[in-house]
Amino acid sequence: MIRAATVEDTKTIGKLIRGLAEYERLSSEVVLDDEKLEDHLFGPRPFAEVLLAEEAGEAVGFALFFTNYSTFLGKPGIYLEDLFVRPEHRGKGHGKALLGAVAKIALARGSGRMEWAVLNWNKPSIEFYRSLGAVPMSDWTLFRLTGEKLSGVAGIKG
Repeated sequence: MIRAATVEDTKTIGKLIRGLAEYERLSSEVVLDDEKLEDHLFGPRPFAEVLLAEEAGEAVGFALFFTNYSTFLGKPGIYLEDLFVRPEHRGKGHGKALLGAVAKIALARGSGRMEWAVLNWNKPSIEFYRSLGAVPMSDWTLFRLTGEKLSGVAGIKG
């Protein structure tokens, strides 16, 4: 079953995010605060939405996404920040169901596209996405600013 997350799911979402970070070998980078997560997802100005995959009443996976905008298409889009199914629940269709549910939302909202990033070493996910018809954007390089570098570009010292 796929359903929209509610504020009561915040701690579960936090656990799933930490599970994703462990899978991606990035646990040391997680500084997630559940209280801030609750505000960011369910507060007065939500920044993202979450769908949960459930099996026998237990959350076994999630998709976190938000709206972006394509100037070339002149349409909104969906950026899928995270798609994760706990390893012991893979191969049962949860990932495909989550991705399909996000795609339905994208189409219902008039989105022109749906995009996401995947780690280069994550061959099972890459194969899964390719099997669905997704294509890698090899002409583009993802850039990121964080911490002091972000502050520096913003002209903020310290």
